[in-house]
Amino acid sequence: MTPRDLLAWNVKKLRVKRGLSQERLALEAGLERVSISQIERKLVNLGIGSLGKIASVLGCDILELFVKPAMGEQQPDNVRRGRRSL
Repeated sequence: MTPRDLLAWNVKKLRVKRGLSQERLALEAGLERVSISQIERKLVNLGIGSLGKIASVLGCDILELFVKPAMGEQQPDNVRRGRRSL
């Protein structure tokens, strides 16, 4: 996997694991929602500052955004649409 592939995989995996939509992640990181979408679709290269913001919101180190998936690990699903009750 390329670094861009790893970034896309891990951003989506960590975002879904934490139950965040692309919009919520972008809002909390101070980025545009389309930027998160482009990262997950492997269409953009990010600066280190933006990577740091995303990692902070996801509660991880920047290095965790580039970890290779385990052998046989499935692509993360999307977060369910709609509002969640509190």
